Amino acid sequence: MNYYIMLKESVVFFMQLLDKINNSTDIKSLNLSELNQLSLEIREFLINNISKTGGHLASNLGVVELTIALLYNFDFTNDKIVFDVGHQSYVYKILTDRKQRFNTLRRYKGLSGFPKREESKFDFFDTGHSSNSISASLGMARARDLKGEDYNIISVIGDGALTGGMVYEALNDLGFNHSKMLIILNDNEMSISVNVGGLQKCLNKVRLTPSYNKLKEKVHYKLDRKNSNKLVNIVRKIKNSFKSLFFTPIFFEDLGIRYIGPIDGNNIKDLNKILKKIKNLNEPIVLHVVTTKGLGYLPALQNPNQFHAVSKFDIKTGKISKPSGLTYSEAFGSSLVSLAKNNKKIVAITASMVTGTGLGEFSEIYPNRLFDVGITEEHAVTLAGGMATNGLKPIFVCYSTFLQRGFDQLLMDVCLQNLPVVFAIDRAGLVGNDGKTHQGIFDLSYLNMMPNMEILTPKCVEEMSVFLEYAFSKNNPISIRYPKGRNTYKLVPIKKIKNGKWEMISDGDKVIILATGKMVELACLAKQKLPKKYNPIIINALFIKPLDKEYLKKIVKQNYNVLTLEDNNIIGGFGQQVLYELNNLGFRQKIKILGYQDKFIDHGTIDELLVQEHMDINSIILEIKNLYK
Repeated sequence: MNYYIMLKESVVFFMQLLDKINNSTDIKSLNLSELNQLSLEIREFLINNISKTGGHLASNLGVVELTIALLYNFDFTNDKIVFDVGHQSYVYKILTDRKQRFNTLRRYKGLSGFPKREESKFDFFDTGHSSNSISASLGMARARDLKGEDYNIISVIGDGALTGGMVYEALNDLGFNHSKMLIILNDNEMSISVNVGGLQKCLNKVRLTPSYNKLKEKVHYKLDRKNSNKLVNIVRKIKNSFKSLFFTPIFFEDLGIRYIGPIDGNNIKDLNKILKKIKNLNEPIVLHVVTTKGLGYLPALQNPNQFHAVSKFDIKTGKISKPSGLTYSEAFGSSLVSLAKNNKKIVAITASMVTGTGLGEFSEIYPNRLFDVGITEEHAVTLAGGMATNGLKPIFVCYSTFLQRGFDQLLMDVCLQNLPVVFAIDRAGLVGNDGKTHQGIFDLSYLNMMPNMEILTPKCVEEMSVFLEYAFSKNNPISIRYPKGRNTYKLVPIKKIKNGKWEMISDGDKVIILATGKMVELACLAKQKLPKKYNPIIINALFIKPLDKEYLKKIVKQNYNVLTLEDNNIIGGFGQQVLYELNNLGFRQKIKILGYQDKFIDHGTIDELLVQEHMDINSIILEIKNLYK
């Protein structure tokens, strides 16, 4: 019998409370026993719903009691809260007027998986990236004080986000100016991968040792279930005594910020007691709470990494739904391992995303050549630059949406010096259900403007090895961008890359389609559905920068009409660069640029979003027919 089944039985035994919670103020009338019962019901509610919609499960299971305690002690019709990253805000959404819509989580036109100001009056700042919550909260506090208002402002930040440098800029400012606000440090030892770095060594003194975690697990799951309350309290006192021996709050205190903790973040009684005491203190405070990621569901507890951002899964077995076929991330990881075998200069860098970017096998085979720097994309880029100056062949593997954080370092610390750093840009283009903050639709625009940068994109997963081999043979910055997921159409992989040269996929007449990366699939599928009188040429524009200028000359000479397809914002993207070069060559025919418009794209499945943005197969067919006219 797994822990979820035991949880479910206990929920059925008591009166159902969650059905009676219609808004955040309803919680304030509950007693401690009812609050604990509510936490059980919320866990069941989370597990049932996320098993159907997918989403961030483990982190939300860990903050159930913390969120209940915050809503019990604060009034968010007046007070304000900012969740760092925001993927742990599901419980908050459920208890702030969105319970009835929670089955639409991350679905097209449904609830966002992150805080979203336009979604609810209880969401005060849109988040989705890490390490910015203290800055945002401090900005709110400054505005409150200047306006002579009186309310609480809370930042909830995970220990993984503390690796981001922006946190320390904000803490430095906060400690110096001493604004009243509360920082909840939610310490669960995980971001997406296991946290790393010197700060984690400091926090590990609080957590003590692996035996401390095993002891905590035994306390929560075995002793509590046997009603051994006296023994539980004794063990907790022993744990807290050990913590006090190994940790002092000198870091925060020296900055001018009062430190309180650590306390058990999964104990509502303890949380209520401390929050009641500190919420009216007129000073900046860090409250350090220790929570357990995945608490309440055994598969998530045992594998919090797998259940961090999970697709649909079977509740009884914990088996996660996974389509067949090799993903781009997996193909990248295996290709990198093969190339590193014969080239000892190759080293890999990740920003706390070893598993998510396909580096799991590399980390096992070449542990001394993998550098996980935590959530520090800016540092990672410049670190790679430093390695490159000293003869190594570094590759920084990063999601498109997170690489944006290293813009200045890309430009000044790599491109300016023309350093041979490879950037493997995962999740380029639409990513789907994570929504606005995670769509990778801007990387072409900002990379295109950087001198010395080459940009390539494979059309299928089987090409990953040849692209990496080409990239490591060069002596300048190179970006390889590739989408989330798998191929949906069988394409013949390119065997050898010729510098700056495009590839013909199919011959034809009158209209030429210049497609990049994943859009080659859509171009081929569109051509298959066209009547025979339409026979466009399809070109795989694997080089986005530099463009294949010789082929562009051929287009002008042959008077082709042109359709460009890219999985990126049209402003500064591939199509605009093509148009610029064609105009320089005297182009006088028709051209249509298909890409994403000047806006942020909300959440939904990738297919739904392609239809919404007029980038689906039928929309491409319509544009081809128009060009034939």
